[in-house]
Amino acid sequence: MSRTLFRHDHIWTGDSARPWTHGLLVEDGVVVAVGDEAVERAGSGATTVDLPGALVMPGLHDAHIHTEWLSRDLSSVDLREARSLEEALELVRAHAETLPEGEWLHSGRWNHNRWRVPKQPDRHALDLVAPDRVAALSSVDGHTIWANSLALQRAGITRDTPDPVGGEIERDESGEPTGILRESAQELLDVIPREESPLRPWLERCQEWLLSVGLTSITDIDGEDARRDYAAMHEDGALRLRVTKCTRDGDLELAIAEGRRSGQGDARFRVGPVKFFSDGALGSHTAHMTEPFLGHEGCGIAAMPYEVLLERTLLAARSGLDVITHAIGDEANRLVLDTFEVVRGEGLDTLLRIEHAQHVRPVDVPRFRSLDVVASMQPSHCTADLELADEIIGPRRLASYAWRTFLDARVRVAFGSDAPVEDPNPFYGLHAAVTRQRPDGHPLGGWRPEEKVTLTEAVHAFTVAAHESVGRTDVGRLVPGQLADLVAVDRDVWALEQSSPAEIRDAVVLQTWVGGDLAFERS
Repeated sequence: MSRTLFRHDHIWTGDSARPWTHGLLVEDGVVVAVGDEAVERAGSGATTVDLPGALVMPGLHDAHIHTEWLSRDLSSVDLREARSLEEALELVRAHAETLPEGEWLHSGRWNHNRWRVPKQPDRHALDLVAPDRVAALSSVDGHTIWANSLALQRAGITRDTPDPVGGEIERDESGEPTGILRESAQELLDVIPREESPLRPWLERCQEWLLSVGLTSITDIDGEDARRDYAAMHEDGALRLRVTKCTRDGDLELAIAEGRRSGQGDARFRVGPVKFFSDGALGSHTAHMTEPFLGHEGCGIAAMPYEVLLERTLLAARSGLDVITHAIGDEANRLVLDTFEVVRGEGLDTLLRIEHAQHVRPVDVPRFRSLDVVASMQPSHCTADLELADEIIGPRRLASYAWRTFLDARVRVAFGSDAPVEDPNPFYGLHAAVTRQRPDGHPLGGWRPEEKVTLTEAVHAFTVAAHESVGRTDVGRLVPGQLADLVAVDRDVWALEQSSPAEIRDAVVLQTWVGGDLAFERS
C-alpha cells in the first residue's frame, strides 16, 4: 500500500463544511484523512510531499471537450486569430506549402464574425491559395465547412445536389454551391478518400497539454477512433487523465451491440453518454430559434427532426446509456426538454444533460430542475459570443449564458470548454464565469453582469458538478473517500476574486497529481 502525506498551507478542499486545510493523507490514490488527522496518521511510514505554489485545489474536469478535434488541430492551420479573409488565405497558403502532395487541408477554425468584413467566404477565394488539393476548413464552432472547388467536385456536390435533412448547401444567386456546407451537409464530403496520420501520438500530446492546465479528467465527445486509442493507452498504462468517453449518434447501434452501458469501466476509463444534436451554432446562424435572427430570414436549423430525436433518445435511454443533447437556440432547448420529459415519463433514471443551453426561454428554465436535467455549459462561449449575441439575437427576453439564473433555480450546472471551439484551459473558463469579460476587460462590468457566479460556484461546476454530470461521486473534492486528484497553482485565485479577478485567467499550474501520482510538473 502506498501512503503519501501532501502538505501545503493553503489547500482548498471543495467541502463547504471545511473548505481549507493544510494536509492530505493519501493511501493507494484515495484521500483517507485531512488536516491534523492526516499528519498524525501519516506517522513515519508515509512519503511526505510539500506541494509548491500559492494554492492547492482539486483537479478540474472538462465536462465537454473534443480531444480528437483538439489533437488533429495540433497538426493543422489555425485561423482563429485571423482578422480578415485576406489574412486567413495567407495563413492557408503558407500552411499548404508545408504539406505533402495530396494531403487534405483540414480543420482551420476560421471565424468570419471576427473579420473586418464579417462575411462568410466562398470556394473561389480558397481556390486562389489551394487549387490542387482538397481543402475543407471547419469553422470555429465546427458547424460549417468552407470547401474549395476540388472538394465539391470530388464529393459530387453540384447545383442539383439536394440539401440533406438537417443541413444546408449554401448557393449563390445562380444556384451554384458556394463552398459553404452547414450542419449535416458537411458529411457529404465523407465520400472523399483521405489518409490521416495516426491519432494516438497526437492524443498523447494533447493529454500532456490538458494536464498542464490543471485538468485531471474529461468527458470526451468525439468518436470511435478516440475511444480505440484511449482504450489502448489505458491498457498500456499511458492514460494519465481520467476519461469518460461518449458515443456519437451514428455509433449508437454499435454501442448497443457491444453491450456498452454508461458507467462501465474503472476509475480511469469509463463508458459515458450518447451525444445527439438538436441544432447548430450561433456563429454559423444555425442555432434553432423560435424567432428569426435579426437581419436574417431564417430561424436556424433543426439538426434532427423532433420525431427522430425522440426515437433516438428513447433507444439510448432504454439501452442503459445516458443522453447528452446539443441545444443552443431556445427552440432547440424546448424540443430537447420535451424529449427528456418523455424519458422521465417512462420512469427511466437516465442521466440527462443539455449541452450548451445557451439561449433558453425563461419558462423553460424550471423544467431543467423538474426533469433533473444538467445544464452543461461553457463560460468562454459567453465572452467569445457576446457581441454576436447582441447583434443577431438582440434584446429579446431569453436566459442567455444564464449561469446565475440556472443556479438560482437549483438546476445542476456543469462547466467545460468545448475545445477546440474555445481554449481548454479551465482557468480561462473560471475567469469568464466570474467576470463575464474578455481578457482585455471588455465589457466594463461584464456582459449581463447579473448572470455572474462566484469563484466557488464556478470551481464546483468544473469539479464536483462536472463529475456528477457523468455519474461520478468518487472524485471532485479533497476529502476522505475521494480520489486524490489535485493541482498546485502559482497564485491564490480566491484572493484574486476580490482584488484582481482579471488575473484568475493568468493562473499557472505547477503540478498535477492524479490518484496521488504526479502526472505533470512544470519545469
